[in-house]
Amino acid sequence: MKIKQKDKYIFEIEKDEKIGMNVPGIIYADNSMLVDILNEGSAQQVVNSATLPGIKKASIAMPDIHYGYGLPIGGVVATDINEGVITPGGVGFDINCGVRLIKFDINKDEVISDLEDIAKHLYRNIPCGVGEGGNIKLKKKELKNVLKKGAYWAVEEGFGTEADLLNTESYGKLDDAGPDVVSNKAYERGYDQLGTLGSGNHFLEIGYIEEIFLDDVAKNWGLFKGQLTLLIHSGSRGLGHQICSDFLDIFERALKKYQIDVPDKQLACAPVLSPEGQEYLAALSCAANFAWANRQILQSIAIKALAEILKVKVKSLNPSLLYDVAHNIVKFEKFEVDGEEKLLAVHRKGATRSLPKGSDLLPEHYRKTGQPVIIPGDMGRYSYILVGGNKAPERSFNSACHGAGRVLSRHKAIKMAQNRNIANELKSEGIIVISRGKKTLKEEMPDAYKDVSKVVEIVDYLGIAKKVAKLRPLCVIKG
Repeated sequence: MKIKQKDKYIFEIEKDEKIGMNVPGIIYADNSMLVDILNEGSAQQVVNSATLPGIKKASIAMPDIHYGYGLPIGGVVATDINEGVITPGGVGFDINCGVRLIKFDINKDEVISDLEDIAKHLYRNIPCGVGEGGNIKLKKKELKNVLKKGAYWAVEEGFGTEADLLNTESYGKLDDAGPDVVSNKAYERGYDQLGTLGSGNHFLEIGYIEEIFLDDVAKNWGLFKGQLTLLIHSGSRGLGHQICSDFLDIFERALKKYQIDVPDKQLACAPVLSPEGQEYLAALSCAANFAWANRQILQSIAIKALAEILKVKVKSLNPSLLYDVAHNIVKFEKFEVDGEEKLLAVHRKGATRSLPKGSDLLPEHYRKTGQPVIIPGDMGRYSYILVGGNKAPERSFNSACHGAGRVLSRHKAIKMAQNRNIANELKSEGIIVISRGKKTLKEEMPDAYKDVSKVVEIVDYLGIAKKVAKLRPLCVIKG
């Protein structure tokens, strides 16, 4: 593969690498990461994505890139809404899988002695695991309200406050939701999954701020060293997965209908403005809204459980949502392309929006700093809070990485951890982990992921997002 190193962490796959490429491929990585990227096949997915009709500037990969369905996880592509296409493979199955960070006005030293009790109580209160349902069970009519209203529905039902909505990407709701295009099977899969964590890499984590990098931004956001935090990583559960599955069949047929040729059927697509494209966007918005409602409810349940164990009122913890970001989504955003402002369909697949200061897409209180960007690592090391950087518009369509990125497949991780007790290993480091099964802990062990500090260093150097603070885990709940 013809790859040019354009800068310290910028590699370009030339436009003539494959017949049909409309733009070059850009990979943000260091030299050691690039070797893995080339070996595991995700670079080829960057190339394939560059053939999408109407794609602009480049097919972009973040440093947490790894092999995915269609677009690599860590991939970003933007297509012109008039000339271009939309592809479910550029979003993924877990629509609006995302992460939110809640901060408290207490120090981690105030909970250290209660960590095991906190972990057990959170595990008892938060349903997790494959297909696991929760206590909230909705009939189709009420579930339609959730799909229309998103996090607003959860707040109306008493899960959190309106302040949470201001600190959620898109204020926790996409307006294009069309519940009538969602299949009955999707409704059946989602009726009891609000307030559930899910499985795989989804988690709930109590941690603390170990280090501050940008004092002025941290102070503006109310962050301090030793501060107790809560991270929640979950998505649209079975409902979102089913919506993606339903539309993959529709989009494969659309390839023939619109005479579109793609090198990989997993990139099946349709024109943005076509009936298929518009119906998918309506269904995607429903799944995104479900995911925001889900994380809003999880936040409320977790904070209440924490207060119960500490034997205090919720108000005394002064919980505050810093921000909630989506990972797998399409957003319509304006960018300058060839000297002209265009409205583009920005596909972020395992990538986080990273808006710089001054963006009118941000609530007023974040325009002076830029958007909080939350990059979780693995359950044994650290995570990061960043702020949207001024180079994000030109380098990444206002996008950053979304996590550490896998270096081992789940199968390889299980094999490597065959004779290890991951929970005991983490406990010896002061981290309490509870999971539905030992298999999950082996799949998700720290060794299965890149060192997130190296991933974050790259986006910080490139000015896509700048480091604000580093978090350390104390206890983790997994499916």
